[in-house]
This record gives sequence, structure tokens and C-alpha cells, in this order.
Amino acid sequence: MSGLSGLESWLQNNEKGCLRERESVGGGCINDTGVVRTDKGESFFLKHNRNAHESMFECEAKSLKIMADTDAIRIPRAYYYDDHCLLLEYLEPGKRKDNYWELFGQQLAAMHRHTAPEFGLDFATFCGTTLQPNSWIRDGYHFFAAQRLMMQGKLAHEQGYLKRGDMEQLERICHRLPSLVPEQPASLVHGDLWSGNAHTGPEGEPVLIDPALYFGWREAELGMTALFGGFPEAFYQAYDEAWPLETGWRERLPLYNLYHLLNHLNLFGGGYLSQVCGVLRRF
Repeated sequence: MSGLSGLESWLQNNEKGCLRERESVGGGCINDTGVVRTDKGESFFLKHNRNAHESMFECEAKSLKIMADTDAIRIPRAYYYDDHCLLLEYLEPGKRKDNYWELFGQQLAAMHRHTAPEFGLDFATFCGTTLQPNSWIRDGYHFFAAQRLMMQGKLAHEQGYLKRGDMEQLERICHRLPSLVPEQPASLVHGDLWSGNAHTGPEGEPVLIDPALYFGWREAELGMTALFGGFPEAFYQAYDEAWPLETGWRERLPLYNLYHLLNHLNLFGGGYLSQVCGVLRRF
């Protein structure tokens, strides 16, 4: 646990004790993660990365606080962060409630009802290790085109994954967004909501972790839930009952997921290229 002197000082200054043991927890591919315990019997969840972007853990801590302030869904509290680590409330997973997915759908809809007059956020966030720009803009189509699709597309082009013809297809999609996507308010969205970021709390309740936060289209949030296998149908039904969705929302999900597929292409390589090109051709 070298390089954690700032954390150790915080624990002692807040009478939490000294670090005594650490139990590694898998599931992430970016940070070292684990449960840490002190000599006073306190338990916390620790994320540690000596090569992290200097603002990554600060952004995550601020994002968790914003989501928690909605009182819509359970969010772990962030206690301490610096350039290399983030100390969180440890929510030991319990047995999922029988209505976990229904509750999740209802609570996510409640969080999405927290809206802003413009799209974006006061600070940039991270989707994986990719810096995600969030400059405020009133036009949601322009926001999604410029700060989501074209931003990722340009990165993929610079790395040699996308050719000129692919970029032209992407630009045409951006111009067509107003005819492809219904108008939606700027909702507070988690931003990276796949199954790995849907945690279960001590009482079996839904918990959101690892946000890529911003105010954006709520349908785009549902798109990410469907990208890697999808959530159970009970989740979508409960969401739709809590805040009805526009007709045809399922058919639009691959369009929203083009952003995440491009991000995975840029982060993990050409294995995602065929999926990206498939969406480009479709729309």
C-alpha cells in the first residue's frame, strides 16, 4: 500500500485508525480496488492508481456527491481523494431483493427527473480513462454530436481505426440527429451504466458506482444498459411506468451506443471496429 501517505494521514486525523489489512476485489480493469480495514475496525473501499489522471478521482468523488444529493438511489459516500486514490464507503453486497430490478428502474427514472437547462456539467468527467468533455450547451443534438460522437470519432481516426469514409458517415449521422432522436430534457445521467456498475447494497438494494456523469439524454443512458447483454425486462418496464418513454426508444439504442463503442475502440482496440461500422451503416 505504498504511495498512500495522504490517505493514512486522513484516517488518523479523522480518528479512523491506521491501515492494517487490504483485501483485493476484482472487476475493474483501470484501478487496483479492494476493501481496507483499520486497527479500529473501520472498513472502507479503496481505489488506487499511481498512474491515474490527476483529476480522475476528484471527478469521481464530485460526481458521486451530485448523484447522492438527488436522494433517488443509493450512492457510496466518498471520504477522501487525491491524485492516486479514492476512499469510499464500503457497501458490502447483500442478497438482492426480489424486486431489485423493478426498484432499480424506478429509482433511475427518479434520478433522471433531475434536469438542467443545458447539456453538460461544470467539469469534465471520465468514461473509462477517456476524458469526457462536458461544456455546457443548450442544444442536446449539438452536445451529443460534438462532445460525444465526433470527439470519439476524431480520436479513432487519429489512431488509424476509422478511415475518411467512416468519418463522413459519422458526420452525416451527426447532421441527421434531429430527425433520428426525439427532443429530450437534459437529465442527470450516470453515463456509463453497464451491469458492472450496477452494485447491490447491504440490504439488497440497487447502488450506482463508477459514474461518467453529465446532464444528457436519458435514452442514451438506457442504451448503455443494453450494450453488454442488457438488464432484465423488469428494469425497463418499471422505468417506463415511472417515466414513460417515447415510441421507438429501443430502436434508437444502437445509435446512442455508438459513443460507447467508439470509446471501447479507442481504449481496447480494433475488436470493436466491426460493431462501430455496423452502426455507421445502419444510421
